[in-house]
Amino acid sequence: MPQLLEIRDLSIRFDDAIQAVDRLSLSIDNGETVALVGESGSGKSVSALSILRLLDERHASYPSGTILLRGEDMLKASQKRLRQIRGRHVSMIFQEPMTSLNPLHTVEKQISETLALHKGMRGPQARARCVELLDLVGIPSPEERLTSYPHQLSGGQKQRVMIAMALANEPDLLIADEPTTALDVTVQKQVLELLKDLQQKLGMAILLITHDLSIVRRYADHVVVMEQGQLIEEAPTATLFEAPQHAYTRRLLDAEPPASPSGAMVDNKSLLDVNNLDVRFVTRKSLFGRPQSWFQAVDDVSFSLNEGETLGIVGESGSGKTTIGHALLKLTSSRGSIRLSGEELGPLDQKQFRPWRSRIQIVFQDPFGSLSPRMSVAEIVREGLEIHAPATPEEQDRRVIQALTDVGLDPQARHRYPHEFSGGQRQRIAIARALVLQPELIILDEPTSALDRTVQKQVINLLRDLQDKYGLSYVFISHDLAVVRALSHKLLVLKNGRVVEYGDAAGIFNTPKHDYTRELLGAALFYSQ
Repeated sequence: MPQLLEIRDLSIRFDDAIQAVDRLSLSIDNGETVALVGESGSGKSVSALSILRLLDERHASYPSGTILLRGEDMLKASQKRLRQIRGRHVSMIFQEPMTSLNPLHTVEKQISETLALHKGMRGPQARARCVELLDLVGIPSPEERLTSYPHQLSGGQKQRVMIAMALANEPDLLIADEPTTALDVTVQKQVLELLKDLQQKLGMAILLITHDLSIVRRYADHVVVMEQGQLIEEAPTATLFEAPQHAYTRRLLDAEPPASPSGAMVDNKSLLDVNNLDVRFVTRKSLFGRPQSWFQAVDDVSFSLNEGETLGIVGESGSGKTTIGHALLKLTSSRGSIRLSGEELGPLDQKQFRPWRSRIQIVFQDPFGSLSPRMSVAEIVREGLEIHAPATPEEQDRRVIQALTDVGLDPQARHRYPHEFSGGQRQRIAIARALVLQPELIILDEPTSALDRTVQKQVINLLRDLQDKYGLSYVFISHDLAVVRALSHKLLVLKNGRVVEYGDAAGIFNTPKHDYTRELLGAALFYSQ
C-alpha cells in the first residue's frame, strides 16, 4: 500500500524567475506528524500549498517533481478531482484566520458549506454537526456562536473556527500552517492536544508548519528543515534535537529568547501610574440611541512603571491586554487615573492629548498592516516628526537616519517601500517610527508574534539594547511567555479584564500565587518538558 503522501524532487518556480523550492522530497504516513520548519522565505508554506494546488498557476510552475497522495499525482489531477480531495481527504488550517474566513458569512454557514459539499449534510443535521465541532474545538456557548460573524470573535476563537472547518469531514491529512501563532499558551496547548487526540482517534496524518521549535519537540514524530527552498536536514524529532547535523539547524535551535531581562535603571523614578482604570463598550442601544447594556473590557486595573523598566501584560484573548494599551494612548474611552511623569492624562480630550503623543508611542502586532504601502520607509519614519517636531528637511533626514541605524537597518534603504522588506525588517521599521520621536514610553502590542524565533531573538535583543541606550520604558503586551520573561521587570496578569496577579516578574515566574497564573505558566512550560 502506498504512503499517504510522498513528495519527490519537487521544484516550484514563480514567473520563470524565482526558484521558491528546489527538489524537495518528503513523505508522511497514516497517523504520523511531520514538522516542516525554517525561517520566513524558506519555502515551507509554498510547499504545503502545492499539495492541494492552491498556488496561482498563472505565476507558479513545477519544473520537476511529483506529489503523490495515496499514489495519485496531484500535479496531474483535474480541477474536478482536486475539489473532491480538498476539504475531504486533505484539509488545511491557514495561519491568518481573519483573511481566511469570509467576513460576510456566519460561522454556521462557513462550517456547513464543507459539510454540504462533501457529505450532503443540510438543515438540522448540519447545524447539529456545527455545534458538535465548535464544542470539540473549545468554543464556549457553541449554539450562540453559530450566528456570529468573524469580526465578532477574538483571534483565538477565529482560529478555532478554522480548525473546526478543517476537521469537519475527518480528513486523512491535515496541513496545519502555523495553526497556533496567534493563540494564547493555554489555548495553544488545548488546540494541539485536541489535534493530537483527533489524530489518534481518526488515524489522521498532520503536516505541521511552525517556527516554534518547542511545539515541534513536543508533537512531531519527524522533522524536515528547509532553508532558501532546499531541504537541508531531516531526522526523527528526538535525534534532530539531540544531535543536529547542519549549522543552520543548530542556529534555529539556539534561537530561544533569553531567560531574563537586562537590568532596570537603578534609583529610577516613577514614569507611569495607572489607578482604577475602567473601560466599557456599549453592546446594545435603545431605539433613541441610549446605551442599554455594556461589556466590561477592563475592570479596576491599577499598576505603575518606572523609567527604564518593562511591564509585561499577559492573559488570554479577550482579557483586556490590548484595550489597556489603547486606553493609555486614548485610542478608546476610559475612566480612572492615568498619570505620566506626575501629569494627569485621564480628563484630556483628543486635542489636549495631542502634544503627549510624541512621549507615548506604540508598535503594533502586524507591521505590514500598520505601515502604509504607498509611503517609502523614510516617509513613514518622518511622518511623526512633521506633526510633532517640525524642523528643517536636513534635520528630519538626520533623525530618520539615526532611528534606522538604531534599529539595525541600512539608512540607504530608506527610499524603498515596506513590501520590499522581510517581516523582521518591517517590525524594525515600525520600531524606528516610534523611536524617532524620542518617546519616554513605548507600548509594544504583540510585536514578535508573527516572527520566526531567530528574528524574534534579534528583535528582543534590539529592544533591550535600545532600553539600555535611551532609558526607554516599555509596556509589553504578549501571549508568548518566553518573550515576556526575556523583557519584563514587572508582570501584570489579566483575566476577564481584572488583575489576578501583579508584581516583580521574576518572583511571579518563579512562585506564582494565583491558580490562573500557574495555569498560564504550566501551559508555557508544557512544551519544554
